[in-house]
Amino acid sequence: MAVTTLAAPRSAGRRIGRPVLVAAVLLAWVVLWIPVHGMHTLGLSPADLTPLHRWLNDVNDTVGANRDSSPVFLYFFNEIRAAIDALVTFLQDLIAQPSYGRPVPVLGWLGVVALVAYVSWVFGNWRVALLAAGGFVLLGLQGLWTESMDTLALTLAAVAISLLVGIPLGVWAGLSDRFHRLITPALDFMQTMPTFVYLAPLTLLFLIGPASATIATLIYAMPPAIRLTAHGIRSVHPSAVEATESLGATGRQKLFKVLLPLSKRTIVLGVNQTIMAALSMVTIAALIDAPGLGKSVVKALQTLDVGTAFNAGLAIVVLAIVLDRVTTAAGDRVRRTGPSSRLRRPLVALLGILAAACCYMSYTYVWAAEFPDTYRIGGAISRGADTVTVWAQDHLFAVTDAVKNLVTYALLNPLQALLTESPWWLVAAVAVLLAALIGGVRAAVVTAACLALLIGTGLWQDAMTTLAMTIVATLLVMLLGIVLGVWMGRNRHVDRIVRPVLDAGQTMPAFVYLVPFVALFAATRFTAIVAAVVFAAPVAIKIVADGVRGIPATTVEAATAAGSSTWQLITKVQLPMARRSLTLAANQGLIYVLSMVVVGGLVGAGALGYDVVAGFSQSQLYGKGLAAGAAIVLLGIMLDRIARASSPSNTRKGH
Repeated sequence: MAVTTLAAPRSAGRRIGRPVLVAAVLLAWVVLWIPVHGMHTLGLSPADLTPLHRWLNDVNDTVGANRDSSPVFLYFFNEIRAAIDALVTFLQDLIAQPSYGRPVPVLGWLGVVALVAYVSWVFGNWRVALLAAGGFVLLGLQGLWTESMDTLALTLAAVAISLLVGIPLGVWAGLSDRFHRLITPALDFMQTMPTFVYLAPLTLLFLIGPASATIATLIYAMPPAIRLTAHGIRSVHPSAVEATESLGATGRQKLFKVLLPLSKRTIVLGVNQTIMAALSMVTIAALIDAPGLGKSVVKALQTLDVGTAFNAGLAIVVLAIVLDRVTTAAGDRVRRTGPSSRLRRPLVALLGILAAACCYMSYTYVWAAEFPDTYRIGGAISRGADTVTVWAQDHLFAVTDAVKNLVTYALLNPLQALLTESPWWLVAAVAVLLAALIGGVRAAVVTAACLALLIGTGLWQDAMTTLAMTIVATLLVMLLGIVLGVWMGRNRHVDRIVRPVLDAGQTMPAFVYLVPFVALFAATRFTAIVAAVVFAAPVAIKIVADGVRGIPATTVEAATAAGSSTWQLITKVQLPMARRSLTLAANQGLIYVLSMVVVGGLVGAGALGYDVVAGFSQSQLYGKGLAAGAAIVLLGIMLDRIARASSPSNTRKGH
């Protein structure tokens, strides 16, 4: 008993001491900055190239010169590019573009709508079929039928390849612990790495066009298929496997008769998440000449055409909603058991004949192939978005300018000065110390390695500028996450109202809301921060809300019965008990913010994002852009490991 009594205060002291030590390190940093700022900052002028950048430029030039003569390209990379191009072109010719000299595609709008509605009914229900048909008709009414079908063709090609490769790998990971341990870090890297970063290497190997866009999309979309397939197989109850083995089933029989059927629902969820991830890459892939709606959004961003960007972005959201509901309904049908209705088989045949007739008409008649111009509403949608933007510029400028100046001068500028004007060794020492205090020795080692590699990229100044913007954006994300997340977690009605808005924020391509933000705030660092907050806040808010809602009702009732006020209940009970969710929200907020760095480079953020974008457009800066992409990955790894190591579960393990 005496040992227990003495140990408790010591443990409590350690918990109290950590924030004090962190504050002391930060205070010492600020004090040291005053006499030493501007010294040893590793600054380079924008035109300077390091030996690493020049070497990467030489690699790019060598690859370009030997592309048509090297056996590696002739018989490997070029063949892969040709095969993927052929697949995308086939799908485009089928639903979007003219084929065999015809003025219309093989399947016109009526055939596509009928086929989509039929498939939605077969795998879902009549409500999903009506939603799918209505959604695809809306695409035509927006005047974006061809662009939408190009996007759908690219998405289907990427998803098909992702599932063709991802599901077998997921099965392997589900069956083999060794392979599961081996592939998990690779999947973490694929999901953590900002999507822009691997665009440059892909264009080096496969040139710009549908092949590179498809490969970039499947790199981002494949991890959910692998993870969820493996999770489904590993979640099968051991008793079912043991019963099969006791009957003498072979490994093949066990897989196809037990494991895959029992994990079918989870695998369908993986298909759903793969489709959503593929659609989220549509606009980004447009930067390397991907066909479809992404091109419309990028062009609108370049001309600040808010209406066109919103109309195209709405079409992407409609596609996402339809595909999400169809795959979700398919998962629900897989979950249901029991005999189907006697009328279902005749209805399947009858509606199949009707869909085939619509496909034939869309192939034969122009009115069923080309969506009519008479009822298009895309112009009205664009004009409405333009009107709202002009009104906001006229009436909200004072508010938006005040908010921009407050964040810029009170948060961003001081933090950026602290990071960029401090000697590199001081920043590195502070970062390693903070990592050790927050996350332990392992986090400190990872931080030291990442900082050393950052110095090696020759982009220390740009990396520190990006880090400053990332920290400010993450602070704003967590502020919104805590305020709205607690509100949603405590009030079901608020949750039902706010959650669809959060879903739209996650689904809408970042380029779409960049356009009105540029119109409101001009092309500045703050614009990039706002775009990152809009992109990252929904996931943080949802995680905090779920954490608050997961607190046992008996605990809340006991605190209320003890006389706690609402403020005391939130600050003394709900937030402390949801600490793990808060840590996860901060981790995910950091990663999502960092994934917007390159997008921010397009709207005045500069730093690493601009370096990556410049590497795409200027061949002499290709090496610098590639190094900037590596620097973004290093920042992501460093921040991610510190945030993960600071979680309550890891902290307890450390003690």
